[in-house]
Amino acid sequence: MKKLISLFAVTTMASTGAMAAVALGGSASVSYDDNGSAASATSYDADITLTGTAGATTVNLGWDVDGSTPSLNVGSMTSTVGPLSITADFYDEDNSDPVNDTAYEGMPQGDDDGGVITDSTVDRSVSVALDAPLGDATIALDDSGDVTISGTWSGVTVSHKASDDGDVTSAAAAIAGMDITVTNDDGSSTWAIGTTVAGTAVTLNSDKAITATFGVTGNTVVVSHTAERTARTAAYNAGTGALAGTIENTNATDYRNAFTTVAVSRALTSGATLSATYDTLNSSLTLKAAVAF
Repeated sequence: MKKLISLFAVTTMASTGAMAAVALGGSASVSYDDNGSAASATSYDADITLTGTAGATTVNLGWDVDGSTPSLNVGSMTSTVGPLSITADFYDEDNSDPVNDTAYEGMPQGDDDGGVITDSTVDRSVSVALDAPLGDATIALDDSGDVTISGTWSGVTVSHKASDDGDVTSAAAAIAGMDITVTNDDGSSTWAIGTTVAGTAVTLNSDKAITATFGVTGNTVVVSHTAERTARTAAYNAGTGALAGTIENTNATDYRNAFTTVAVSRALTSGATLSATYDTLNSSLTLKAAVAF
């Protein structure tokens, strides 16, 4: 009898436990912001991540734990069934963007940026991708009926999503030392270019934002410039032909001055990273200590 019990235990471990793995990680930080001419403030952030793997199936969970009540902020599962790849997103993210008419330095009308005022959609989803015999293409279908075809041909990665909400096509390639990405979202095109010049990584995009990253005596320096934000009405943000209810639930976009940030960070022997960021929008300096594990 004891031999049978031992054999059953070994069999169970070989078929389940030996194939399973759990990884725990997270991050934490504390920031002090002098807020320019406004009152200074200290903020805290802490997150825990849990990744469980059993064979070809992986579950990712994440919690925001810096408040009095921990809350889920990541939840997904991926698996395979033969040639099919299945992804389930079971975290319903709150994308609401309440109206904010408070005046700030550089934003005299407020800080609304065109999002939905009340989030009435469910973000949980299931998608199935098939490694179809179409050259290097992959076809994916999700539970909303959206179909995505993607692949890489001659060094150019192309993706096209056919959706009732508007088609999205993107292409990315490395050309003459530059990483170039072009996206067309239902008729609206954006682009981004990244390259390295004399050890400095530079990115530029269609929003006229530019970022330069380089190292100085063991520190990492990131200089970013963001162009001014143009004011838009709610009707413009909701899109052509939007219903009255959609427009009513859509935020306007408030004007914002152009601004530049300069961030200097250094990894410490303690395992933490210390950074200082200056923001010209409100002439503020932020000091931050952070650690990831």
